[in-house]
Amino acid sequence: MGVSGWALMGGRRRERENRGVVGEERHGFNMEACEGIDVPASLQAEREGAQEKPNPQTMAFNTLTSRAVLLYDEWIREADPRTEDWLLMSSPFPQTIIIAAYIYFVTSLGPRLMENRKPFDLKRPMIIYNFSIVAFSLYMIYEFLMSGWGNGYTYGCDIVDYSRSPQALRMAWTCWLYYFSKFIEMLDTIFFVLRKKNSQVSFLHVYHHSIMPFTWWFGVRFAPGGLGTFHALLNCIVHVIMYTYYALSAMGPAYQKYLWWKKYMTTIQLVQFTLVTAHIGQFFLMKDCPYQFPVFLYVIGLYGLIFLILFLHFYYHAYTKGKRLPKVHQNGTCQQNGNYLHKKSK
Repeated sequence: MGVSGWALMGGRRRERENRGVVGEERHGFNMEACEGIDVPASLQAEREGAQEKPNPQTMAFNTLTSRAVLLYDEWIREADPRTEDWLLMSSPFPQTIIIAAYIYFVTSLGPRLMENRKPFDLKRPMIIYNFSIVAFSLYMIYEFLMSGWGNGYTYGCDIVDYSRSPQALRMAWTCWLYYFSKFIEMLDTIFFVLRKKNSQVSFLHVYHHSIMPFTWWFGVRFAPGGLGTFHALLNCIVHVIMYTYYALSAMGPAYQKYLWWKKYMTTIQLVQFTLVTAHIGQFFLMKDCPYQFPVFLYVIGLYGLIFLILFLHFYYHAYTKGKRLPKVHQNGTCQQNGNYLHKKSK
């Protein structure tokens, strides 16, 4: 190739390079060429403001989240380390999901699923379930007594023992058993729904089965023992009576003659909540009681008082005003709340 050919190729190469530089400048890719360009002050301020000032809503959310995390971390430090690794004890959120699912099922999803279906025949499962609750309640009564209420507690200012002594750990474990039993007892409502007894899924019923496990998570996590557990012992005693009645009732009309004490069921509940309120109430009359978490006593006292009022209201409308009178059938029996009772002969 001659000199003219090399010159021609060199010229073309320089032309391509020049076109590349021009293209970069044209499309803004040549940063060196952009250094001399003046950007309007308003546009520059807007860009800087966008970089320096995040969205106010995002800032508020991040601040709120950070504070919530800090408060939770500070609050959970006061928890009992002995129960930290037990089932459902690491955080209150798993139980919250379970309780929310329970409420949704028994108040909305369950009744809709059963709307066009026949009621389930759950006679045998209910008998087994009710007698199982009786046995479990008897076991918890024994454990509550052996770990404190029959073995050292004064029924006065009994504080929580956070040691790892066998008795203290036994009380903590019994508290967890009681807490876990509240989830098992949710089957009460589920049986109502599956049997299409929706009238028995009352506010009082659902509230009781929801609030008990939720509040007891905090009890087991922070104060598993002491005077705050007296109402659990009483509740187990009442459940032995109640679930014995439910089991016999589920066995059919042949066993109704053993249920003469049905009329005392609500009275037993009233006695329970009266004793709970009175026992907790003594704390507020004590001058020096170093119970570690007094806030729980306020919750228990309020809980007992609320249920005392609710059951008094129920008792008044159900029995005093006669709205709960059984319906008499021609076969000589009467039905009350799905349970068959024999009509007395004159």
